[in-house]
Amino acid sequence: MKKYVYKKYDSKYPPLFRREKMKLKKILPSDARIEHCGSSAVPGLAGKGIIDILISVKKRDLKKANKSLQKAGYNFKPKAGDKWRDFFDKIYLYNKSKRLVHIHLTFHDSHEFKRHLAFVNYLKNYPKDAKEYAKVKREASKYANGDGDKYREHKYKFVQKIEKRALKESKK
Repeated sequence: MKKYVYKKYDSKYPPLFRREKMKLKKILPSDARIEHCGSSAVPGLAGKGIIDILISVKKRDLKKANKSLQKAGYNFKPKAGDKWRDFFDKIYLYNKSKRLVHIHLTFHDSHEFKRHLAFVNYLKNYPKDAKEYAKVKREASKYANGDGDKYREHKYKFVQKIEKRALKESKK
């Protein structure tokens, strides 16, 4: 399954997210926040076709949530996260096609949680910037030719610019 490709937005993304969210609610603490993030959360925004899910739990519940996700079949990727966020992925079949889910696990009110949500909400509210981001992502997928580091590197400056605006906007 190629990860760093450019695909048109698909209206199936929100229902796929909701389906995954229902599964996650059964294995995570009742106060977990489960949010759709990434390009698939922004109507009309093209991207890699991955369903990104942002989860926050109480800080003291992070290890337990991590273990619950692993037990439920999500692949923990220790080197893909950072000290504020655990990262998981899972491939599953949906209508005979492989689908990829990314899970970003952090704690309530963390900078990571605020940053991810602010970014996606900003793009939903500013279609012109979302369209420009789509252009950057298309260029990044061509430049990267399947290399994740190159893909992220190509998008970095644009993402930082939008993230700064998004965080400022979210504080209003």
